[in-house]
Amino acid sequence: MSVGRSAGESELSGDRTRDVYAPHMLSERLQILVTPEQRRRLEAEARSKGSSVGGLVREAIDARFGGFSRADRMRAAEEIVGMNGGRALPPEELNRLAEEEAERLTSTPASADR
Repeated sequence: MSVGRSAGESELSGDRTRDVYAPHMLSERLQILVTPEQRRRLEAEARSKGSSVGGLVREAIDARFGGFSRADRMRAAEEIVGMNGGRALPPEELNRLAEEEAERLTSTPASADR
């Protein structure tokens, strides 16, 4: 689940954009117990957003306790631009690439994984 300011979104340059979490950013596992009704609500919301339950939980955590500040994100972007050969993509382009990859992964037949 990804957590943002409001259901998977974060403030960046005045635009509302989905937060992107790379797999290497997610290194901590958390186990929680919920009621069957809470689980149904989380799964329904995840389906309606095209997200995962984990993404929703991360969004809720960031919304409640705060995520990365704008200054933190800008500093990280500047570091990427300063890397040898690095280039920074606008959030819209990152989101498009992430959505294309998700589409590719979900449209791959199960037999291709073997």
